[in-house]
Amino acid sequence: MGTADNKAAGAAKNTYQGFVYLPLIAGWLVPGAGHFLLRKWGRGTLLAISIIALFALGLAMDGKLYTSAQDILDILGLAGDLGSGLMYFVGRMLSLGGDPVQFTTADYGTKFIEFAGLLNIIAAIDAHNLRTGRKQS
Repeated sequence: MGTADNKAAGAAKNTYQGFVYLPLIAGWLVPGAGHFLLRKWGRGTLLAISIIALFALGLAMDGKLYTSAQDILDILGLAGDLGSGLMYFVGRMLSLGGDPVQFTTADYGTKFIEFAGLLNIIAAIDAHNLRTGRKQS
């Protein structure tokens, strides 16, 4: 009975060693990277493809990347965009998504970009929860 308790304590101790926020930060910066660090290849690949595809489709539909926040809806849009991590900053550096929305598809594209960011935040938190042991595979 004591041996099983020691093994469980040792497994829990191994779960908490190291910098536990690395999968969270890496997962936010690059979609799927947090899961790749944890060797969750299938989940990381699925998340990376989904998030990158949503972001790219949003830009292809002339979606808007928020640069500032004038009112509450702009603040929420900016928060969703920032959730995309490095993709948002690269898009801003390349001047993508800066045009005002002129077509119906552009409005849908804006929502695709925001949803990609929000999904990326959820994925990064999931990687952090796996790393800290709050969630099992």
